[in-house]
Amino acid sequence: LSMNSILFVSSEDTSFTYLGFQSANLSLDGIADITSTGLLKLTNDTKQQMGHAFYPNPITFKNSSNGAVFSFSTTFVFAILSGDVHRSGHGLAFVIAPTRGLPGGIPAQFLGIFNTTNNGNPKNQVVAIELDTFRSVEYNDINDNHVGIDINGLKSEKSASAGYYADDNNGGFRNLSLISGEQMQVWVEYDGVEKQINVTLAPLDVGKPKIPLLSLSCDLSPIIKDNMYVGFSSSTGMFLANHYAPGWSFKMNGQAPELLLSQLPKLPPKLGGLDIERSKFLTIGLPVIIVSLVLVAISISGVVYVIRRKRKFEELLEDWELDYGPQRFKYKDLFVATKGFKENEVLGRGGFGKVYRGVLPTSKIEIAVKRVSHESRQGMKEFVAEIASLGRLRHRNLVPLLGYCRRKRELLLVYDYMPNGSLDKYLFHQPTVTLCWSQRFRVIKGVASGLLYLHEEWEQVVVHRDVKASNIMLDGELNARLGDFGLARFYDHGSDPQTTLVAGTIGYIAPEFARSGKATTSTDVFAFGAFLLEVACGRRPIEPRGPTENIILVDCLLYHWNRGEILEARDPNLGTDYVAEEVELVLKLGLLCSNSEPAARPSMREVVQFLERGVHFPELPSVGLCASGLTFAVSSPAPMDNAFTPLSSVTDSLLSGSL
Repeated sequence: LSMNSILFVSSEDTSFTYLGFQSANLSLDGIADITSTGLLKLTNDTKQQMGHAFYPNPITFKNSSNGAVFSFSTTFVFAILSGDVHRSGHGLAFVIAPTRGLPGGIPAQFLGIFNTTNNGNPKNQVVAIELDTFRSVEYNDINDNHVGIDINGLKSEKSASAGYYADDNNGGFRNLSLISGEQMQVWVEYDGVEKQINVTLAPLDVGKPKIPLLSLSCDLSPIIKDNMYVGFSSSTGMFLANHYAPGWSFKMNGQAPELLLSQLPKLPPKLGGLDIERSKFLTIGLPVIIVSLVLVAISISGVVYVIRRKRKFEELLEDWELDYGPQRFKYKDLFVATKGFKENEVLGRGGFGKVYRGVLPTSKIEIAVKRVSHESRQGMKEFVAEIASLGRLRHRNLVPLLGYCRRKRELLLVYDYMPNGSLDKYLFHQPTVTLCWSQRFRVIKGVASGLLYLHEEWEQVVVHRDVKASNIMLDGELNARLGDFGLARFYDHGSDPQTTLVAGTIGYIAPEFARSGKATTSTDVFAFGAFLLEVACGRRPIEPRGPTENIILVDCLLYHWNRGEILEARDPNLGTDYVAEEVELVLKLGLLCSNSEPAARPSMREVVQFLERGVHFPELPSVGLCASGLTFAVSSPAPMDNAFTPLSSVTDSLLSGSL
């Protein structure tokens, strides 16, 4: 241990103090490091990373497995330095865990503690105090600047906005910003007699407030084992931050030793020094008249340059947009990020415009920028309000909309960059690169989970209206992210959707939507059914076969189902490496979702339950399934290699795009 570290251990009493971590014997993993000045640095400017720092030895928290947890107390100083005053990810946590290093923990919203499979599992036996700088709606986070008490999962048992209760005459609650870059101190105390956890937060120059920020009555004895490890965990996601801890103390059966703040190592400066080289120019011994002429010329050139640059990066900003300030990007930053919107940065083209890859100049975050033209200001306020709503959607299977920018007749939408592109590329455009069945099945379950969140779990109902393989993006680990919300519609839970113009892609449009113009969660389910068949069969819902003939995928599937050989409809590129029960489930579920009667289709919650094998899958009816909304009994099937000629005016209209 260093001169600034103090350690005391007895049979049922552990006490240590770190005033800086120079030469401290901590157990580090991930990107955690000790700086040359003695700062514990849990994360750095790296995306999707995590860092752990644990006291190396286990600590005795109780005498026996059935005993009561002793009282304990800890205090530490931390600071979060972010390059962006509005965004940071993802925070840090003090952790009590049965193992060091938290094996299985992943970054981003999981804070390096849990993962998608064990989050919320009572077998974790983990207690954490989170200082969270990102709002994860799926974990009921109250905001993106809060403190929470977590037990075995990331849905906090109790949480509060970051701040403290002042002890002065005025009293009252004082807000704090966790990403301000200022040092703050945290006290965590557990009373083993009263069975109560208190968490207190304060700026470094205030001292410990008398009233804690959080108090939770909870007996930790069933959760904490006899011997546990204590330490810190932190992570970054799509937004970056440096998480520092200058000092830490801990004590069993007593009050944690006070930290001598004056002896803690200093944080790095938030901003670099000023460039003073320019000022030296004025000290050069040139004749006064020459210097004056040069300065005049520079001034004139500077004015011209500023005017031209201002015009080049001029944006359209109205008063009502001030409400969406944190989600608005500067055009200049997007211009620099995409190298001036060069053609070699184009990721794709669509009916709404081009999509460019970019890297934000300050934070170095990879982004995708969609340029959309708009000719009139009518409805723009409502449109931007919807964009702001989409920016609040947070789910692991949705492409995050980071914000927007308006300039002249352009609207620029900024998304998180998905390095593996869209799913349809792997199904139709890259025959040499085939997704195996396990990857496809994971994609299907991911999209279903995202749609369930949109339909039932967010504050409003969100109808996507354009679910298809080309709108499913794949991140670096081939996880599915539903994107392109350009046609999405919002309405309140329990209310009826409004009539709109029919929009979407032929083959995915539900028949009742084509008739009434009302987009509902059930019309999304219909499109999801077409998507299921698309992924499992490796074919589009409608494929042209000559000038007047088309192959309808649902018809082909019905043909095989009626013959008792539904698996014959699977994508031949899967070979023999697939799980027959899962493929059959997906094919039948695709037919069920394609039912022409909305009431006969399952909800997305039922779809997720079917995919997770949580409920029994029903028998398919012999009527009510259709191609593009045509209801019929299975009596005149069409084999997979034959063309299907549409038999109704409804189908003809859909295929011609006249509806």
